[in-house]
This record gives sequence, structure tokens and C-alpha cells, in this order.
Amino acid sequence: MARLLGIDIPNDKKIEYSLPYVYGIGLPLSRKILASTSIDPNIRAGQLTDDQLAQLVQAIQAMKIITEGDLRREQQQHMKRLLGINCYRAQRHRRGLPVRGQRTKTNSRTRKGGRKTVGIQRNPGAKKGKV
Repeated sequence: MARLLGIDIPNDKKIEYSLPYVYGIGLPLSRKILASTSIDPNIRAGQLTDDQLAQLVQAIQAMKIITEGDLRREQQQHMKRLLGINCYRAQRHRRGLPVRGQRTKTNSRTRKGGRKTVGIQRNPGAKKGKV
């Protein structure tokens, strides 16, 4: 596997689709990087030379793209800041509810989890005809 910025990217995929395996680089950014380095986006990642890999790393660093651990750390800091000031968004995050104003009456099963039935308990003696 080709190694780029400490991440193993798949050799059998085109480099255009292998670059997004690095956290912080998506497909549009991948295309920009390849255009700036003039590397053919259709070439497989395993066929890249060491010079081309070095070019890619230099292009990513020249564009000042935050990737991997630095990006994750930055996002955690943003989250800690929200939790520290106890804003409305932080309260929604804590409760596991949608944060950006979506409705919760019918949707938002992804955030809330599976449905939980509440309130109905069957009388244990009801089946025997005692009640």
C-alpha cells in the first residue's frame, strides 16, 4: 500500500479516489491537489513513483490543509468550547438530539436511536381471565 501522510491508501484504486482515505481530504479537494501537481487522476495509487508521492505531500502542505490528528484535535477543541459555555447546541449534543433545528416528532431516528415503547404494561393475570 502507498503511504501518504502516515496513512495507507489503497493501491488498486485510482489516486483521485484513494486520496480521500486521508481524513480531511474529500473528492473535490483531491481533484484540486491532483490538478496543482499535474498528476493524472486516472493512474492507480500503486503506480505512483516516490517523486509523485512527495509532490502530493508538498502540495497538501503548501495548501495548508489540516488533516488527520490535527483536524480531529481541532474538532474536539471546538466541541469542548461549546460544552464549556453550555450553549443550546451543546445541550442538544449531550442529549443525543439533532443539533441543527431538524424536527424530532417523527424523524431523527439516527440521532435518537431505535424506538422505545413507553407506558403500556400488560396485567399478568389478564390472560387467565381473573381480571
